[in-house]
Amino acid sequence: MSKWNLIIDVADCHNCNNCFLVCKDEYVGNDIKGYCAPQPLHGHKWINILAKERGQYPMVETTYLPTMCNHCDDAPCVKAGDGAVEKRSDGIVIINPDKAIGRQDIVESCPYGAIWWNDELSLPQAWTFDAHLLDRGWKEPRCVQSCPTGAMNAIKISDEMMAVLASAEKLEPIRNDLDTKPRVYYKNLHRFTKLFVAGEVLGTAGGVTDCVAGARVELRSAETELSVTRTDPFGEFKIDGMDPDCGACTIKISHDNFPTKSIKIQIKGDSVIVKTVILKGKS
Repeated sequence: MSKWNLIIDVADCHNCNNCFLVCKDEYVGNDIKGYCAPQPLHGHKWINILAKERGQYPMVETTYLPTMCNHCDDAPCVKAGDGAVEKRSDGIVIINPDKAIGRQDIVESCPYGAIWWNDELSLPQAWTFDAHLLDRGWKEPRCVQSCPTGAMNAIKISDEMMAVLASAEKLEPIRNDLDTKPRVYYKNLHRFTKLFVAGEVLGTAGGVTDCVAGARVELRSAETELSVTRTDPFGEFKIDGMDPDCGACTIKISHDNFPTKSIKIQIKGDSVIVKTVILKGKS
């Protein structure tokens, strides 16, 4: 059976907020019978864009992460709802606007914080994947339609095909450790959850200092090789996807025209920008 999935490429989100705005446009003031009651104008962010900065001057990177109801296959809200929250056969989770009145415990059941409490209506609410539009024949939800960079993509395929796609495209859900089996997948999620090590390599030979392109940069932790890359034409390198608690590591830089140089660093809590490395030509 085919089910809906949402794929978000974190690298392509530029924080334009179109997805947030069309969600407001679709739900504020609109009572969509059987799907959801009106969303409040203020306070609710059914599609919420988080921001995170990595690195320090001169290498700083800002990443934006759109978040929403994950429409989990093992959804805690469905269990807590006891009939007030429905998991549809197409994978979409709907909080019943009639049965969920007064059920603030449904808000508290979501480990992602994706369910919002409507004080005026005493009702838990979340993004419905625009199920009412899809049921009318729409090919995608409005957030996907409105994204100018193509960072969002909605597809309806079988779980088996989705597993193959997730493996091939390196897609992963947010907070996979919660084991709720989300149907919202992220590409390049490491840009939000991991750290990077970066720097530049210059070489001095014959009284001339220039960028060192093609130098081998190896990052090691104790006796374990963590990653290997090469410097670009500007002598710069970047190793991404490092765990925040890697701890003590060594960067080993080697090039045919220069002696090998090793630098000790500490990876803990933030990305590491290495000071310019100067390699002196072999005599």
